Amino acid sequence: MTNSEIFELLDRFERSSAVTMKVSVGGDTLELSRAGSPAPAAPAAAPAAAAPAAAPAPAEEGLLIRAPLVGTFYAASAPGQPPLVKPGDTVKKGQTVCLIEAMKMMSEIAAPCDCVIEAALAKDGELLAFDAPIFRYREA
Repeated sequence: MTNSEIFELLDRFERSSAVTMKVSVGGDTLELSRAGSPAPAAPAAAPAAAAPAAAPAPAEEGLLIRAPLVGTFYAASAPGQPPLVKPGDTVKKGQTVCLIEAMKMMSEIAAPCDCVIEAALAKDGELLAFDAPIFRYREA
């Protein structure tokens, strides 16, 4: 599957009302799910007592750089290298702020505008869902 085919699938998935999507072509498989979509229910052996409802996680506030695809987040360009950006850094529009690896392909994620990185919200090596927050920033 080529990058353009993957991006086309991502675009179509984003415009659809589907909650999950799985595509297999040759030996490649691409699985997508929307952030906050429920996980498939596992069969219950016996009814359990109702657990107290957990408080919802606070939503990230401010402007966010989000994952444009599902993959593994890398803060640096190579192991042992310093992160491409860190909180407090001023970056230019189009500057690479991180890498996401999907299907053994590295994608550079660029800053959407001239901005200051306020917080890193993803951890190095973490698997990111589509549209997961990566960095919080403010325009410079």
